Amino acid sequence: MNTGAATRVAIVTGAARGIGAATVAKLMSQGWAVLAVDIATDDPVLPYPMGTRADLDAVVARAANVGGMERIRAVVADVRDRDAMVDAVAEAERVWGGLDAAIACAGAIAGGSRQWDLNVEQEQAMLDINLGGVLSLSRAAIPALLRRPAPRSGRFVAVASAATKGLPMLAAYCAAKAGVAGLIRALGVELADTGVSANAVSPGSTNTPILDESARLYNLASGSDFATQQPMQRVLNAAEIAEVIAFVVSAENSAMTGAVIPVDGGLAL
Repeated sequence: MNTGAATRVAIVTGAARGIGAATVAKLMSQGWAVLAVDIATDDPVLPYPMGTRADLDAVVARAANVGGMERIRAVVADVRDRDAMVDAVAEAERVWGGLDAAIACAGAIAGGSRQWDLNVEQEQAMLDINLGGVLSLSRAAIPALLRRPAPRSGRFVAVASAATKGLPMLAAYCAAKAGVAGLIRALGVELADTGVSANAVSPGSTNTPILDESARLYNLASGSDFATQQPMQRVLNAAEIAEVIAFVVSAENSAMTGAVIPVDGGLAL
């Protein structure tokens, strides 16, 4: 199936809920074709539930209502599996004829103790999911972005939450996200004059399951308790982050690369 040369094609990881789901919805509303990827099952190492296949199917159904079933596909895959990411990218190219954007929204959180006390398996999961998952997607997707003929306007975007701040009891999470920021800066240089850019979006406290789990780790009643940390004095919603991601991946955003863009209610100030 090819939806036509005018249709831009994106792959979004972590698509079953949160910022990933909001990004799928936003891109579909703008006429993109989207491959929505999620692990869609729990991880025994992590102490809170992941998105489900039902969540992913619901995201696809809502997107299809907006843009038609021919512009949305779901793939169940773990971002830590490089072969699975290669297969997902190949599926997008097979169905829609190419790839124009890859957006790494998949993430997880674990912590609640000092770095040297954190469960080793959870520490490794933070590195493997939050940084390794972005590396896996970039390794699979950037060659596909470069396969578009010049002049091209490919976009690689990662969510780099907490990339600018050190958060107590979340050291491994912070380390992984800081690694994402470093990766993006390097990719910006490596891609240079190819027409493909690499950028990151760094959200503040956003109403997602990760924020709810963060509240539990800090013994807070709910994620809304983080609102006071941000100068805007409110928790953000996932759609606000998706709006910025949609701009970053647009063909019109031709002069930005290697940037880590705070969308954080002023948290980094």
